[in-house]
Amino acid sequence: MGIFEILFYPVYLLLFYFFFSARRKRIEDPVLKIYHKRGFWIKALMVIPFAYFNFSLSPGDSYVLYHVEGANIYHLIFRSLSNLHWLTGSGEEYNQSGLLADTWNLGYCRDPNNFMIVRVVAVLSFFTFGKYLITCLFFSMISYSGVWRLYRFFYEQYPHLHKQLAYAILYLPTFVFWSSGILKDPLCTGAMGWLTYGLYQAVYIKKDFIKDAIIIVFSAYVLILLKSYILVSYAPFLLLFLILKNVNLVKNIFFRLSIGLSLMIGIILGFTQIMKSLQSSVSKYAGEGFTKTIQTYQKNYADQDSWAESNFSLGVEFDGSVTSLLKMAPAAVVATLYRPYIWESRKLSTLLSSLESFAIMLFTLKVLWTLGLGKFFKAFRDPAIFYCISFSLLFALFVGATTPNFGTLCRYKIPCMPFYLVAMILALNLYGKIKKQPAGGAD
Repeated sequence: MGIFEILFYPVYLLLFYFFFSARRKRIEDPVLKIYHKRGFWIKALMVIPFAYFNFSLSPGDSYVLYHVEGANIYHLIFRSLSNLHWLTGSGEEYNQSGLLADTWNLGYCRDPNNFMIVRVVAVLSFFTFGKYLITCLFFSMISYSGVWRLYRFFYEQYPHLHKQLAYAILYLPTFVFWSSGILKDPLCTGAMGWLTYGLYQAVYIKKDFIKDAIIIVFSAYVLILLKSYILVSYAPFLLLFLILKNVNLVKNIFFRLSIGLSLMIGIILGFTQIMKSLQSSVSKYAGEGFTKTIQTYQKNYADQDSWAESNFSLGVEFDGSVTSLLKMAPAAVVATLYRPYIWESRKLSTLLSSLESFAIMLFTLKVLWTLGLGKFFKAFRDPAIFYCISFSLLFALFVGATTPNFGTLCRYKIPCMPFYLVAMILALNLYGKIKKQPAGGAD
């Protein structure tokens, strides 16, 4: 990183501060105002350690691939407007054209998901002058805009849990860190937040359907382009929760059942049609294709000898069958939620993640001890808890089964971690094990 971006980072930070301050003025709830401000500063300042880590300590995709190639396209366009087509062209063509800034990236831009981030970096470079630290700030702010919407989604239903929800969503260290720079994760976490709030507004609040529909379509499109398995594993549980929430508004039992059944059938049919239209991009995450995808990911990681130091085993051999997938499911879920263990850490990045995982494990044990197994599993009947825990476990299964490397596991698991913690928090709240806090203060 050069002196230019270090000097101009405070300038861009100030611009974002004014932008989010203007947005904050529209918030009437004083509690939300406090958390909105705190969340902004945490995300904005986390950009600095993120950029330093990915630039100096452990150079990886963030800088070596996405920034280098994105800034390269930006400079190519500056030299000649005829290169503008690379903002919409395919990664396959770019990869084969001899324009790569670093030959180490040969082959990586063929992946449309990777090239999408390269193009986003290229577009943002017109505002950041191709500087890494400042571009990371833009990614972080995009993520925060959606993460804040996710926090509001839960806060509006459980305002007395404002502090606990803030720790689970706005303050969670690895979630904040890995969504604060140039990666797919900031855009995906931002899209998840906007998708959640958009569906909530459209299906439950029902105020501005056209605006909400645009938010929903755009957010879903971003997830499809970058990590379609997030949408496939997340949307059904969110929609089911919103359906049940709507049904509970109807007092007459007969009408409640009728409406609930109709809505569920409509959602299933609609989602089926969406999945058919997206079959080429998501079929590998369903049925037999799901198990083949796991085998492919495991083989890819096994072939990368440079990562062997951080590789780990689930202790269950996967032969590609659904039966073996079920056998490895508990180990995969545990790996995602609670590993790496402290003694398994070999690097600073995994050590910090292991400390967080250990804290989450202790919190889970506290919930189990406080509620007991009976109440703990009975809590899953609550629609909100069921929605959060179901997505968390399904996502944890996929990530744990496909990512036998602690370095990438720490990053790939972040979309489900806030929901897992929220599920634990709501379980305690359901049985009155959380002291009621007034919604009018955020100490």
